[in-house]
Amino acid sequence: MVFNPVLVASHVARPPWYQDTAKYAHCNVPIAIRQLATTLIPYFLLLALMIRMVKSSLSYWFVLPLAVVAAALFVRIFIIFHDCTHGSFLPSPRWNTRVGFFCGILTFTAFYDWRRSHAGHHITVGDLDRRGMGDITTMTVQEYLSAGPLQRLAYRLYRSPPVMFGIGPAYYFLLRNRWPGKGAHRQDIHSVVITDLALLALAALALLTIGWRTYLLVQLPVLLLAATFGVWLFYIQHQFEGVYWERHEAWDPWKAALEGASYYRLPAILQWLSGNIGFHHVHHARPGIPNYNLQRCYDEVPVLKKVHPVTVIGSLRSIHCNLWDEERRQLVSFRSLKGRAPRGR
Repeated sequence: MVFNPVLVASHVARPPWYQDTAKYAHCNVPIAIRQLATTLIPYFLLLALMIRMVKSSLSYWFVLPLAVVAAALFVRIFIIFHDCTHGSFLPSPRWNTRVGFFCGILTFTAFYDWRRSHAGHHITVGDLDRRGMGDITTMTVQEYLSAGPLQRLAYRLYRSPPVMFGIGPAYYFLLRNRWPGKGAHRQDIHSVVITDLALLALAALALLTIGWRTYLLVQLPVLLLAATFGVWLFYIQHQFEGVYWERHEAWDPWKAALEGASYYRLPAILQWLSGNIGFHHVHHARPGIPNYNLQRCYDEVPVLKKVHPVTVIGSLRSIHCNLWDEERRQLVSFRSLKGRAPRGR
């Protein structure tokens, strides 16, 4: 399943630069295999070392730094999984599915169910009238001002950093991913069941070999750290100063790609660990480009370089991008609403 934005808004003509990205939407098997090897082998070795350290009763403070590195590799495994859902990691659909299923089990995510919801995200990003498909819930200023006290409180809690980057990621990967999403088809449901059974089998094997305590002390911090980092990456990809949102009748998929998805400029090591996903505007412009070609596409297609980058320091301001102000056409903070009332009052 490869998303084509032209099918979503056929009334909007393809921009001239779109064809320039076509040559990067090709898989490279040696590079894909190398990515799998340099990601999975270190990940499994780190888990084995952590298990040995815990079993040896070594201070857990020596184990936790390894959990941070393993969590970073966990994120990279998820990026490979993500490419497989787009059918862009390997040239064979069958092998994309096989590798995707395997990486999905490692990252506690069902392949087909997540692929469907993520495709929904791609065809609705930046569209104010089609929010809620695989994205961060975002209310407009008027929706928030018109909401009741409990709804406002719930939204503020949801948008608070402890929930958004703490409780939320843990809930999503440990619990939410354990059942099919809204609109799931039979294939999606089957993928959730298979993934859950595989995770139960791995947990049972761990209980029989290393014990539940060791398993939790090793797997849980890796999962939770990776989930938090992954949710932060997803958040900053579409919640940043200058982001594009528009009502459906005026929504432009090409603007949504270049202006509704960020270019998150990361240090080299973080760019590698996050599988170049910082070039998110390139990914949304043509989702069929594998992660290992995103940098080259960005470097060689001039229009992609015109997108203003979000820096690591600058991205911290996005925590306060809580609501979409349709009048000012920008994300604003809760604090900016002081003294404002909904229209018509």
